[in-house]
Amino acid sequence: MDGHIGGHYISALALMYASTGDAKVKQRLDYMIDELERCQNLSGNGYISGVPNGKKIWKEISDGNIRASAFGLNDRWVPLYNIHKIYSGLRDAYWYADSEKAKKMLIKLTDWMADEVSGLSDEQIQEMLRSEHGGLNEVFADVYDITKNEKYLKLAHRFSHLAILNPLLIHEDKLTGIHANTQIPKVIGFKRIADLEHNKEWSSAADFFWTNVTQKRSAIIGGNSVSEHFNPTTDFSGMIKSIEGPETCNTYNMLKLTKELFATNQKSSYLDYYERALYNHILSTQNPEKGGFVYFTPMRPGHYRVYSQPETSFWCCVGSGMENHAKYGEMIYAHSNNDLYINLFIPSVLKWSEKKLVLRQENNFPQTPSTKLIFDLAPKSEINLKLRAPEWTNASQISVSINSKNISIPVDSEGYINIKRKWKKAMSSR
Repeated sequence: MDGHIGGHYISALALMYASTGDAKVKQRLDYMIDELERCQNLSGNGYISGVPNGKKIWKEISDGNIRASAFGLNDRWVPLYNIHKIYSGLRDAYWYADSEKAKKMLIKLTDWMADEVSGLSDEQIQEMLRSEHGGLNEVFADVYDITKNEKYLKLAHRFSHLAILNPLLIHEDKLTGIHANTQIPKVIGFKRIADLEHNKEWSSAADFFWTNVTQKRSAIIGGNSVSEHFNPTTDFSGMIKSIEGPETCNTYNMLKLTKELFATNQKSSYLDYYERALYNHILSTQNPEKGGFVYFTPMRPGHYRVYSQPETSFWCCVGSGMENHAKYGEMIYAHSNNDLYINLFIPSVLKWSEKKLVLRQENNFPQTPSTKLIFDLAPKSEINLKLRAPEWTNASQISVSINSKNISIPVDSEGYINIKRKWKKAMSSR
C-alpha cells in the first residue's frame, strides 16, 4: 500500500512527541516534514503521495475516467486510502507537535484534492468512494475546523459515502459481509462533520454504528471481524475457526470513534469498551521484546500471533500499530469546565495548566483493582472529581476514601462517582 506507512509514521512521531516531549522524536518529525515538503514543492500543485505513476491516475480521475472497486482505483491499490494517511500525518504534526509547516502543507494538499474533483459530479465521487478511502471526510472536516473555510466542509460532505451513511441514518444494519475497516473511518468522519454542524441525525447514525459493532459484532477482547469482514451477528463460529480473527486496524479505528462519541456525550459505557479493547487487544499487538505488530488476533483456541518483521510485512496494521503504542495517555483524563474525569486506571501524571493542577495516579491495575490519586499541586477553586465506575465492578462494593477516610457517594446516571470539593496539595483519593 504505497505511501501509507509514511503518513502513519508521521502521526506516530507527533503522538510520541506529545506524550514524551523527547527532542529526538521532534527532530525526526521535522526531518520527515521537510522531506515531504520537498516532494510537494517538486509536484508543483500541492500533491504528495507514494502512489506509483500517481499523476497519471489522478489525471484520469479528474477527467471523469473512474474505475473503482473495493480495493482498487484506476488500476492502483487503494490510492485514496494511502493518501488519507498522508493527510492525517500532516494534521497530527500540526495538532500534536505545533508544526506550522505541516499545517500549510495540509491545506495545500487539500486544495489539490478540491481541484482534482471540482469537475466531477456528486454521483462520480460516490462511484469513486466505492474504493477504500480511509477517513478522507474526517480530515477534510478537520481542515475546515482549522481554517474555518466553508469549502473544506463542503469537500468533507462530498467525500461522505452515502451507501454506508444512509442505512445508518435510519438505524438499519447493513454491515454483515462487508469489509469492516473500510467502514469505520467513514463513520468517524460522519461524527466529525456532525459535531462541527451540530447535526443530530449524523451523530445518531455514528452512535448506532458504534453500538451495533461493540455490542453485536465484537469479541470479548473488543476486536471485530473475521478475515477483515463483519460476520453475522448471530454466528461467530467463523471467527472461532479462522486463523484471521479481529484485525488490529479495526480496533484502532473503533477507539478513535469512541473518543469522538465520548467528547460529546460523557457516558462511562464508552470508556468501558475503550478500556476492554485497549487492554485486551491493542496492548497485545506489539512484540514487547523484538518489536513488530500483529495483523490478526486469532480467537481460535490454542492458536498464536504473528508479528511483522523489520524489513517485510508492512501491513495496514503496522501503520496503525506505530500510532497505537504512542498514545496510551490519550483517554485517561478528560475535563469540562470544573469537572475532571478519571476514565482509565493507568499510572500517569496530569498537568492541567488552566487550573494549575498537578495530579498523579498510582496503581498496579489490572493486577489489583484499585487506584490512588495524589494531588501534587491543587488550585484554590472547586474541582468536581468524576471517578469512572467500571462495568466490571459491583457499584455497591466500590469503596472510596480521601486521606484514608472512607466516604459514601452513589454512582450517577452516566456511570461516575462525583466528589466535589476544594482539593489541597498532598491530598489523596483512592
